[in-house]
Amino acid sequence: MSVKNAMTADFLRSAYGGESMAHMRYLIWGEEAAKEGYHNIGRLFKAISYAEWVHAKNHFNVLKDQAGDSSVTAGGVFGMTNVVNNLQGAFDGEMHEINQMYPVYLETAKLQGEEDAKRSFSFALSAEKEHAKLFKKAQDSAKQGKDLEGTKIYVCSVCGFTVEGEAPEKCPICGVPKDKFNEF
Repeated sequence: MSVKNAMTADFLRSAYGGESMAHMRYLIWGEEAAKEGYHNIGRLFKAISYAEWVHAKNHFNVLKDQAGDSSVTAGGVFGMTNVVNNLQGAFDGEMHEINQMYPVYLETAKLQGEEDAKRSFSFALSAEKEHAKLFKKAQDSAKQGKDLEGTKIYVCSVCGFTVEGEAPEKCPICGVPKDKFNEF
């Protein structure tokens, strides 16, 4: 894995920064959700936090030959009020990645022939679509004063795909077998 083009490298660093912040933010919001009595929503935050870590790790690994200091500009959602608003912040962040960030990063990687970056961005973009759906479902429950049902949540350790219920036999994003999923 090696990045030849500066623009793609900058986009990987920015995505790494954004995913790293999402990872920590979701851990914090998950802890707060559990304190508010929404233990399963807290678990969802924890699971998706792991998926964001997977995305950050993938971006970092593509940059492995880019040693040295870099200033990283990445968008981030801040603040903490209540579970409904925190879920809105999570949903908004995912939608930004889906509609703004990753489409541009992915097209740039394609244009510049950066196959490893293309794969990393594609994995993240596809997984973020599932995250947005899960956060919206959780917010709909929280708006009614209800926690999510206690179903299992599985996250693919290769691409970050996240699913409730049972892990698929094969990841629909990256194709790895069921044993590559972590249960939350």
